[in-house]
Amino acid sequence: MTGADLAATLQNGWLTGGMLVAAVQPLILGIVNMRRYRYAPKLADIREETQHFRVAVCVPARNERDNIEACVRSILSSQAVDVRAYVYDDESTDGTGALVTQMAAGDDRVVVVPRQVLPTDWNGKQHACFRMAEHGLSHDRALEWFLFTDADVRFEPDAVARALGFALRSKSSLVSTVPREITGSIGEMLLVPLIHFVLMGYLPIGRMRKTLDPAASAACGQFILVSREAYSASGGHDRFRASMHDGVKFPRAVRKAGLRTDLFDGTDLVSCRMYRGLAQTWRGFAKNAFEGLGSIALLVFITLYHAFGQVLPWVVVALAFVEGVWSFGATLAVAAIGCALAYRALLATRFRQSWWNLALHLPSIVMLSAVQWRSLWLHHTGRRGWKGRVAGSLAKSAT
Repeated sequence: MTGADLAATLQNGWLTGGMLVAAVQPLILGIVNMRRYRYAPKLADIREETQHFRVAVCVPARNERDNIEACVRSILSSQAVDVRAYVYDDESTDGTGALVTQMAAGDDRVVVVPRQVLPTDWNGKQHACFRMAEHGLSHDRALEWFLFTDADVRFEPDAVARALGFALRSKSSLVSTVPREITGSIGEMLLVPLIHFVLMGYLPIGRMRKTLDPAASAACGQFILVSREAYSASGGHDRFRASMHDGVKFPRAVRKAGLRTDLFDGTDLVSCRMYRGLAQTWRGFAKNAFEGLGSIALLVFITLYHAFGQVLPWVVVALAFVEGVWSFGATLAVAAIGCALAYRALLATRFRQSWWNLALHLPSIVMLSAVQWRSLWLHHTGRRGWKGRVAGSLAKSAT
């Protein structure tokens, strides 16, 4: 088959029409979801409701000396809520523990949770979070909410109170948000902004709010606010002790306990630079990308779906130009590309992302599929790991 023949074949109207449909779907659902993904109530509107609540903001810290002080300081700046900054030094070797101890000596709101040896059947982060929750449950009767976060997250002064206000007004036992994700390199831009791409384009937020179906839920492990009662009722981190994806497992556990979960837009409340550079970003996503999908069947489907709606239209248009073969099918492929870029433009505007994401869209989608398949390989070979720990087969035993 010549290049001209291939170009003509790919421009089949039914084929390119299907590409357009696959590109339109995340755009339409994304528009609908961005309307439903509402902001937390303003501080002035909920101050009287939240100021008497105590919230433990729990920070697992493994070799986070460069991050931990800024994170804790931002937590302690919280307004209209009684906060405690719980920190668990997870066998750090860079002086994180000493720095946290020093901070605790200067402010009794900083609580250093005693460290215990990591059991062989636990993931490090889940164990750290479990120990912090256990400490709060047993030592502080006034504590009513836990907020689980990461050391690289930064809080605005109204973040905790407004998140709590959203939870109270939505009658949700667990709420979560994706922080404003800061990207400082092209390597980070290739993958990190796709968190919003996938969340807005594929999660039916309307159905999430109408049902307690665990499969219709989602959360971001960088910011999970859960009530004391819901934590106990759901079994907390013990329910997914071996998992590396609390964003999937935690809301499902809460919903299985018969309690509501929800999402809100915290772009203006919290920010995070997850990784630095391509290598760290690749490793970070590879550690749990497959676990987030949960099955090979879904991985195959989403790979083909992205290839069909996000990648193949570019191939059709490129071949049409190179071979000089243009038809209505090529025009449909251009429309599919336009839908994909329009969706990325909406995401960039709403979530304060870099406009470079539009130019990087095609390689980003290819990179996403590659890292998901890499994650599958690491999962089945027992080589998933992070910060010097290899998860091995732990995730296979996760519930």
